[in-house]
Amino acid sequence: MGAVDFSGRPFHFLGIGGIGMSALAYVLAKRHLPVSGSDLRRTHITDRLESVGAKIFQEQVPENLEYFQSLQVNPAVALPTGSPGSGLTLEQIAESASNGVNGNGRYQTHCLPQVVCSTAINEGNLEYQGAIAKNCPIYHRSDILAAMIAESRGIGVAGTHGKTTTSSLIGYVLKEAGLDPTIVVGGEVDAWQGNAYLGSGEYLVAEVDESDGSLTKHHPEIGIVTNIELDHPDHYSTLAEVVEIFHSFESHCQTLIGCLDCGVVRQHLSPSITYSLENRPEADYQARQIKRQAHGNEVEVWERGVCLGTMTVTLPGDHNISNALAAVAVGRLLGLDFPVIAQAIANFNGAKRRFECKGYCNGITFIDDYAHHPSELLATLAAARQKVTHGKYERVVAIFQPHRYSRTHTFMAEFATAFKDADLVVLTDIYSAGEQNPHNVRGEDLAKAVGQCHGHVVYQPQLTELREFLPKILRSGDLALFLGAGNLNQQIAPVLAACA
Repeated sequence: MGAVDFSGRPFHFLGIGGIGMSALAYVLAKRHLPVSGSDLRRTHITDRLESVGAKIFQEQVPENLEYFQSLQVNPAVALPTGSPGSGLTLEQIAESASNGVNGNGRYQTHCLPQVVCSTAINEGNLEYQGAIAKNCPIYHRSDILAAMIAESRGIGVAGTHGKTTTSSLIGYVLKEAGLDPTIVVGGEVDAWQGNAYLGSGEYLVAEVDESDGSLTKHHPEIGIVTNIELDHPDHYSTLAEVVEIFHSFESHCQTLIGCLDCGVVRQHLSPSITYSLENRPEADYQARQIKRQAHGNEVEVWERGVCLGTMTVTLPGDHNISNALAAVAVGRLLGLDFPVIAQAIANFNGAKRRFECKGYCNGITFIDDYAHHPSELLATLAAARQKVTHGKYERVVAIFQPHRYSRTHTFMAEFATAFKDADLVVLTDIYSAGEQNPHNVRGEDLAKAVGQCHGHVVYQPQLTELREFLPKILRSGDLALFLGAGNLNQQIAPVLAACA
């Protein structure tokens, strides 16, 4: 396969609209490299990629792989003005295509592209088969990210939960401090209008994923581990297998920062810098005197026994105080003054689908959140309960779509007790994410399990039924949380409209 080539050879992404794939494609296009990709659905994400010069196909066929080669034969058919690669004129594109040169943003259009896939692409995909037949170099998306990290001063954020928010916080702190990092995250952030940002500085902040084992490919200068749990039983059989992946990641980091509030991190890793909310005296960074308020949390931050000052974390929940502490630890390691860090954290509004407010109607507040693991549900609903406690709302309504048969089956008992901070629980059928269902588990099974631990559970299997049901039961003062990693959030707008 060889090393990833950033000198001008084209990149072609199979499933370019995915949240992880599109972030990489965006950075490459902004670097004036030729980028194309296919996706079966046009979205605002693919529109954003087109705006920076990527060529998007809506069919996945082998002919897509020949797109940049066609420029050499007939540059006039290339692309609309300004594409591919913002900052290049159509004449420069044509010249590069004709000469087959590279460097300084020019293209090796005579070459077949480097093909990038995610785990979601299977061997039956026609475009993938075409890439094999044409002998294109084929990379997993993690290979591209690993190569980007290797050529930068990489900061890799790992962990079962909290990766997107923590990496976004770190990126935002460094950006506000003038370090202008490149940022690649698994969620969209208003501060840089998407899931990626190309900076001019030497740092690259990235979310690095353990879900498919690719975490071991990354060698960042600074690594962060927020927590470790079994979350992907489709890939791992035991927690021990997950721990082994994090062991490997630890060995690849020059400096590892870890959260001591996670027992697995304490027991199995040896981070050189640590943080904690639980007053662990051995932690380098501690949050003390936490004042939980409706508008956010005020926290004293201590660094190795010295109080640095107070910071405000507007993101709800104790888990986000922990995420903010990780950002403090990184900022201080890089020599930033605490007031600069605290100001940036106070101004950070979060990533989309992380307790994201989608609207208000007749006293009802609609929240979209990606929580799909029992621990994430506990943390998100605890944050919602804090808002009720402080008088901002009257009732927490949890609307949850289980994600994957394997996860639902493996964590049935944990899911059953995860909704204790909700006043009402509404469950749908399971979003399969393309999985088979060998255990024949159903959403109704989960509803029964939750019902044994919670007195107010409703099962609405179909999203069409849910759309009609929710306007009947939601009332003024409700904090309605749409929870899950599937397509449940697509129902928020029609439900909101129906409540008007």
